[in-house]
Amino acid sequence: MAKKSAENGIYSVSGDEKKGPLITPGPDGAPAKGDGPAGLGAPGGRLAVPPRETWTRQMDFIMSCVGFAVGLGNVWRFPYLCYKNGGGVFLIPYVLIALIGGIPIFFLEISLGQFMKAGSINVWNICPLFKGLGYASMVIVFYCNTYYIMVLAWGFYYLVKSFTTTLPWATCGHTWNTPDCVEIFRHEDCANASLANLTCDQLADRRSPVIEFWENKVLRLSGGLEVPGALNWEVTLCLLACWVLVYFCVWKGVKSTGKIVYFTATFPYVVLVVLLVRGVLLPGALDGIIYYLKPDWSKLGSPQVWIDAGTQIFFSYAIGLGALTALGSYNRFNNNCYKDAIILALINSGTSFFAGFVVFSILGFMAAEQGVHISKVAESGPGLAFIAYPRAVTLMPVAPLWAALFFFMLLLLGLDSQFVGVEGFITGLLDLLPASYYFRFQREISVALCCALCFVIDLSMVTDGGMYVFQLFDYYSASGTTLLWQAFWECVVVAWVYGADRFMDDVACMIGYRPCPWMKWCWSFFTPLVCMGIFIFNVVYYKPLVYNNTYVYPWWGEAMGWAFALSSMLCVPLHLLGCLLRAKGTVAESARSGAWFVTPGGAVPEPCVDGRWWEVERGQGRVRDPPRGLSVSLSPAALATPDAACLGPPPLGVQSSGLGCQGPDHPDPSVREQQGGGGGERHVTGTPAHNTSSPSCSHSSPCFSPPPPPIQGACLSLTLLGSAGGGRSTMSAYN
Repeated sequence: MAKKSAENGIYSVSGDEKKGPLITPGPDGAPAKGDGPAGLGAPGGRLAVPPRETWTRQMDFIMSCVGFAVGLGNVWRFPYLCYKNGGGVFLIPYVLIALIGGIPIFFLEISLGQFMKAGSINVWNICPLFKGLGYASMVIVFYCNTYYIMVLAWGFYYLVKSFTTTLPWATCGHTWNTPDCVEIFRHEDCANASLANLTCDQLADRRSPVIEFWENKVLRLSGGLEVPGALNWEVTLCLLACWVLVYFCVWKGVKSTGKIVYFTATFPYVVLVVLLVRGVLLPGALDGIIYYLKPDWSKLGSPQVWIDAGTQIFFSYAIGLGALTALGSYNRFNNNCYKDAIILALINSGTSFFAGFVVFSILGFMAAEQGVHISKVAESGPGLAFIAYPRAVTLMPVAPLWAALFFFMLLLLGLDSQFVGVEGFITGLLDLLPASYYFRFQREISVALCCALCFVIDLSMVTDGGMYVFQLFDYYSASGTTLLWQAFWECVVVAWVYGADRFMDDVACMIGYRPCPWMKWCWSFFTPLVCMGIFIFNVVYYKPLVYNNTYVYPWWGEAMGWAFALSSMLCVPLHLLGCLLRAKGTVAESARSGAWFVTPGGAVPEPCVDGRWWEVERGQGRVRDPPRGLSVSLSPAALATPDAACLGPPPLGVQSSGLGCQGPDHPDPSVREQQGGGGGERHVTGTPAHNTSSPSCSHSSPCFSPPPPPIQGACLSLTLLGSAGGGRSTMSAYN
């Protein structure tokens, strides 16, 4: 039962009573058709839209973010960049850019999704003029979902081929090998070789069976992009298997995804530890680790070192893809996303650093076995995963075991990044569909169509010329340039259009305190400057794509690549231009009206009505269950026709008109009691109708009241004005 506070006359709703929608129930306890708000009931017998899912446990969210952000780039790119750019010295620009750019934007995207309870597109309803940011992120994540899974298909193929007594890439003599294939690795072996009296330098020009397996068997590499060739059916079946696996990881939403990531996000760490223990016991491992960490202070003066650090941060933190926003949207409203973002950033960067010891202990062993400098064997990207490491395991005892472990880890690292990326795309897509278009199995069908479309596009990457197509996607569609452009505009819009202080108040409303001012300074100044600086450097020093240092792409291939990049980058200016052209009146009149800052007639979110959400959609509203320990008071009149809701500070040039203003408190609250879902009772109180047609108060909001009130122990109030009879409702929440 509800308990009434003697001091304030507010009825408190206990945690066990907070069940069911705040609408009139039908005879069977279900919402009456046609009378409930959008999403809880529908006229004409249409299917009701289920409420937005939330994570079963907060650890589900943590594991999903770890699985998505910690991926292949942490294992195959960071260690190489660290070695290439001065060893331990590289950590200085890496940590600085993480503090200035990575962590602030990582936190921004998660908190924005949690605050708006929407996917990558609808979160920008905070400023519809820049909603193109949402479309841009959808384009980028679609490209990522399309080509990233090819790495999983290749890894799955290698995993299957590892279950043999002799690894197929360890020896020559196969149908895919050429006469230039040689199995000699050690220099002392080549000195005693009787291969037509070839010297070691001449043998160095011969081809390793590892390279021939990769290029002739897996890729079946053709002469160029203009020679597509036939499908590789073995890799195509592996690709199909990966897409089927991704589909069944995503089709039921976060309830199932949140469980799967417990395995896919944690088991790679087990494999990394096992590989590290094995690696450090190999001869030459210490030399490899020293090369990894040995500082070269002269590198700090090189701009390329800072560019590499910035690009790696934005790539490994998965910024600008919209998937972090989608994951955050399934959080509880009062989840401490600030703490989560810092923890996740530390896990991400820590994994990158730890993986370097694993990789370079193996590379050090391989360099010692071959009798060459480590620079001759150090690789990054697919070269590390499918050439350097497979070559290293052929030199180990029980080689198939270590190969299977490595490629299983590779598969899991990429799998959770892949299906969380698909989840982010589907979330943004379904958020665009109106509630009236809801149908049964909507999500399952949408995921199936998305996976099928991506699979069809991927068929171009499993042909003989597929690697050239893959490189185009990787170099242009989701490159550092597009992600930097996206991150720059995200900071500018939140900090300078929506307002950095205003968003800090939003976060305070969610987590109970204001984050460190450093976040606001980064959003406003430091992060945009870093993003734009690296972006300009990349554009000025742009180099055309070249595959394997030999094949130069034709002009039309490069044009295709720039089309991929511009298809996302132009979303922001094109959408902005479209808003300006469709606006009624002059630009100044549209700006003063606030039409660009508040979605007219759309869903207006207010997070602090009941500590969760208040959604308004043309006379229909929904109140979700308030957090434990909060008190709620409502009037039936305001619930019946909630034509207005608190939006925080009004946009520039917009008058309050009484929106959010509070009139005098009424001494006699009216109480409405109803049966909720699951049989629990819900008690809500509200004040009788009170005429507020001539308010004398200033704009007030539970989240944004200048100056902001102290959150802890403060009463957060909101007034909703109903259109019928000037109905008034005051909500209060005591923390």
